[in-house]
Amino acid sequence: MDTIKVLVADDHAGFRTTLTSYLRTQPGVEVVGEVTNGQEAVAQALALDPDIVLVDVRMPQTNGIDAAREIKVRRPDAC
Repeated sequence: MDTIKVLVADDHAGFRTTLTSYLRTQPGVEVVGEVTNGQEAVAQALALDPDIVLVDVRMPQTNGIDAAREIKVRRPDAC
């Protein structure tokens, strides 16, 4: 089975830590990065080439919806 690379974007440190800790226990899942705002999510989605970007809707600087739209435009193969 191929490894699924995941980028987690959430401004709440506790939730982000819990989610990434859980994901790291899952076979076939690699957390390639964690970010705290929408601008970082876009930049890291381009730099790290994740298969999946988990994005919080409410984040500072660029909200999650706008960040997801930009990621999809610039990385159409990302989910």
